[in-house]
Amino acid sequence: MNNQEKEPMFSAKNLKLFTAPLGKENPITVQVLGICSALAVTVKLKPAIVMALSVMIVTAVSNLVIAAIRQYIPDRIRIIVQLVVIATMVILVDQFLKAYVFDVSKQLSVFVGLIITNCILMGRLEAFAMGNKPWPSFIDGLGNGAGYGMILVIVAFFREFLGSGTIYGYPVMQKLGVYSAGYENNGMIILPPMALIFVGLIIWLQRSRNKSLIENK
Repeated sequence: MNNQEKEPMFSAKNLKLFTAPLGKENPITVQVLGICSALAVTVKLKPAIVMALSVMIVTAVSNLVIAAIRQYIPDRIRIIVQLVVIATMVILVDQFLKAYVFDVSKQLSVFVGLIITNCILMGRLEAFAMGNKPWPSFIDGLGNGAGYGMILVIVAFFREFLGSGTIYGYPVMQKLGVYSAGYENNGMIILPPMALIFVGLIIWLQRSRNKSLIENK
């Protein structure tokens, strides 16, 4: 194959691999994967952003590695190999967080380690990385990680804003003077069930604007 026949790195097809999970193929709102994380890491915006970036890195690099060695993986042990790759990436990310953002690492607690159980990762490795080249697989992992992270950040923004009166730790409600008008922080917002309610509202909003998502069910 000559250079003219090679697909550009940022072709429309590859760009779609990144953008599709942000909308019509979002892993949380459409595929309903990775829901559990929304319960624990979306009380505050900062840990939600860190978790989102962690999943993006783990998913993208794991996809890249598996796609690069897919032809050498015996079919009967492919799941074990995938788990080893994911676990290695999770350990590296966890150690990095403990070294450079220890306060956030403590807030995330065991949930960084539990990235290995995230259905999105195994789903992308099985459905895409095992059958595609490294670069498209990397983009696919990056897009699905971004789609997952986007929902976490949206949920965390509203939970922190309405539940604690802050955004990324900044006292927005206090600066706006709404407390003097009688407003009080809604403690119910920071309870775990509210995370699922917010995710449910996002799913409802998305599907009400895109009827094809309902028709495909």
